[in-house]
Amino acid sequence: MRVHRRTTVLALSVALLAATGPLEAPASAAPAASAPAVRARTAAGPDGAALRAALAGLPDGDATAALVRVGDGRWRGSAGVHDLASGRPADPRARFRAGSTTKVVTAAAVLRLAADGRIDLDAPVQRYLPGLLSTAFRPVTVRQLLNHTSGIPAGDGLGDSFEELYAHRFEYLAPRQVVASAVAKGPEFVPGTRQHYLNINYTVLGLLVEEVTGRPYASAATALVLRPAGMRDTSFPGADPRIRGPHNHGYQKVRRADGTAEFVDVTDWVPADEAVGGMISTTADLERLLTRLFRGELVPAPQLEEMFTVPADVPGASYSAGLQRFEHDGRVYWLKSGARYGYSTLLAATRDLSRTLVYSVNSTDAKGEGMNPVAQRIALAALT
Repeated sequence: MRVHRRTTVLALSVALLAATGPLEAPASAAPAASAPAVRARTAAGPDGAALRAALAGLPDGDATAALVRVGDGRWRGSAGVHDLASGRPADPRARFRAGSTTKVVTAAAVLRLAADGRIDLDAPVQRYLPGLLSTAFRPVTVRQLLNHTSGIPAGDGLGDSFEELYAHRFEYLAPRQVVASAVAKGPEFVPGTRQHYLNINYTVLGLLVEEVTGRPYASAATALVLRPAGMRDTSFPGADPRIRGPHNHGYQKVRRADGTAEFVDVTDWVPADEAVGGMISTTADLERLLTRLFRGELVPAPQLEEMFTVPADVPGASYSAGLQRFEHDGRVYWLKSGARYGYSTLLAATRDLSRTLVYSVNSTDAKGEGMNPVAQRIALAALT
């Protein structure tokens, strides 16, 4: 199973990026000159011209659509197409696969339970889930799961390449099955000594939420986070491969034997483990999550501090509980990215919410190395 790429790619890309032109246009997409015009609302603050320029030219070889919100709704924009076959404009209200931005919800749910005295962040997870980890593992605290310092290795998936995963796209791996495959490998390192961003930490946290609340993860997360945040268009589809409600299609670019590109529709796909990356959301809902969370409306102040605390005694650490610290242009941002085939997502903000960014880019190589060029342009326009 390929390890999920670190969101430090964003830090490197934004710091070093230069404006880049689009790659070759998909054969089935409309030419750039006739692509749907960007629709946006501007207000004082964000650089509307730069953001419109960042979205111009879609669809192209890197993305078929993009949805952006900057400055707590002060600037909203969309570009591209709903699907390559029809070429009709992208729906700005579209739902999409939110990928690992789901981990922000999982972390917030755990911290809410900690605030209620139902979870002790310093207690070993073995206390709550006896038998889940073998005796080869030292005690792993809930906090170490939250900030990826647990030492539990990656679990097995349904394949390594896109072709393998696509062939199994309608299959579902139960979280306990994934954990069992990880546990069989033994510890990767002593808990608390290193930081390694891995989905397995949040797979275990999802099981913890279920154990403590006595409810399925989706039900518990909705009650603890989604409903208080007002995220009315966000859901956990379970094993349903479809995106219910308005949505834009996602595509993966695949090279044919003759070197030409084929764009495979990957919209329908059984989500990953719900607590790790199974959420479907909208840019408006993710913005609500971001602003209400940072304002202390979802998690009480003592527990919220965990989301802005990187382990000081772990060399090179940048992850906190559910977020990642990123410094750019003299400002510190707290962010989380997510990637599912066909969809790349990001939420980012300064702690005081003076700058915020949420985007969903229908990337044609969402799981590839490096940051999507369209996402790069958006981030540069929004954060500089």
